[in-house]
Amino acid sequence: MGWTGGACMRGPIATILHALRLALPKIGVGWMFALLTIDFNRVAIVELGIATLIVTSLLSIHYLLSPLQVVIGRFADMHPVAGYRRTPYLVAASVLASLLFLALPTAVHGISGGSLPWLAFTVVLFVVFGACMAAIGDAHHALIAEATDERTRGGVIAVVWIVMIMSTIASAVLMNKVRPVYSPEAMQRLYALTPLIVIVFTLLGTIGIERRASPAECRARAERARAAAPPGNPLKIAWEMLGRDAETRSFFLFIFIAILAIFLQDNILEVFGAEVFGMSVAETTHFQPTWGGGVLVGMVLMGIASSVWPISKRSIVVCGCIGTAVAMAALASTSVIGAREGVLPSLMAVGLFTGVFNVGALSLMMEMTVPEATGLYMGLWGTSQTMAQGVASVGSGALHAALIGSGWLTPSAAYAVIFGLEAAGLLVAAALVLRVSARRFRETRMAPLSRADLTRAMGVTAT
Repeated sequence: MGWTGGACMRGPIATILHALRLALPKIGVGWMFALLTIDFNRVAIVELGIATLIVTSLLSIHYLLSPLQVVIGRFADMHPVAGYRRTPYLVAASVLASLLFLALPTAVHGISGGSLPWLAFTVVLFVVFGACMAAIGDAHHALIAEATDERTRGGVIAVVWIVMIMSTIASAVLMNKVRPVYSPEAMQRLYALTPLIVIVFTLLGTIGIERRASPAECRARAERARAAAPPGNPLKIAWEMLGRDAETRSFFLFIFIAILAIFLQDNILEVFGAEVFGMSVAETTHFQPTWGGGVLVGMVLMGIASSVWPISKRSIVVCGCIGTAVAMAALASTSVIGAREGVLPSLMAVGLFTGVFNVGALSLMMEMTVPEATGLYMGLWGTSQTMAQGVASVGSGALHAALIGSGWLTPSAAYAVIFGLEAAGLLVAAALVLRVSARRFRETRMAPLSRADLTRAMGVTAT
């Protein structure tokens, strides 16, 4: 019995525990991204005086390496390690990524002193981190897709992302406890916690989850993976799929535009609080937890709703896009009229509808795959997602420099423009996803696989 069938046979308590196990690696991921997007960006830009464009460009490197997800996903589909296709890649990448944080405080202080060698070293750190994030993202999402079925997937995804958001909120609280006041020594102590947090939760969340395949099963899976997608360079395969298939292309663009629109403000949100409203570090540290709390509520509500009622994943996505667009417009208005008291409620609303979007979009991503090529397709969708986050990271710094650094607009007007662009992008994404059908996608791709290729794959199993 495969993992999908096993999911169907589990009782309610076992299903919840299984979902919680699948969510544990996200605690480490949430911690690492919390350090980068809550602490690292603020300290580097405000306390150390490093140019915003340099900081946001560094933060974008790991996003721009996202095409590696396609390569790693395809490689993992074809080359299991000791009978496991997801666990070894997830664990190894998590360990390496966490160790890089030990050197990050020293590196960023070296940059603040104007050292080009330290800047080059930091670039290398983020390049390696980017490769690790590509492996973690593809392996974990493929593991979730293979360990759940269509009935349970929405609820499991909600649990996974709720745990990640809660870990981000908890990370912000822990940051203020470990480092109540900024100093180089306090920053180093904070970042030194990373290997312990990441490695422990990754091991707890992976050991025993994936069933070990026999050598015969591994050969059969590799054959079916070849049948599901042509052999050759994974990046070339992905590019050809985008070029010849309008539905694949529309879904790829939907993910890219939606994620770009949601995250364009991510690296400059705390800077927005400081520049427009003169908020302190302690005050802007509440931004991400408030947004995350909204995401948490949105995912809980939508996870429950999708488990009780047969709501179309596409309808969930459209609702999330439109709701987030309206909330972004409200955030823009706070910048224009100087309504400091409206910032946190607007961020809560942005998070609420982003949570709704997450449940629908991630479920839809996992449905837009075919058996034995899960890693390849999840890599393709993950590439679109993380490329968008990379463009958002660089774009936020570039917009900040062009609109505020140049003196063209006041900070209040500039941030209103940025938030308005995000709202418009989400409306475009909603229009794109309406052109996509997961059922049509699967039927089209499973047709050739179900004939000669599948017969050949079954033949390998019998040998």
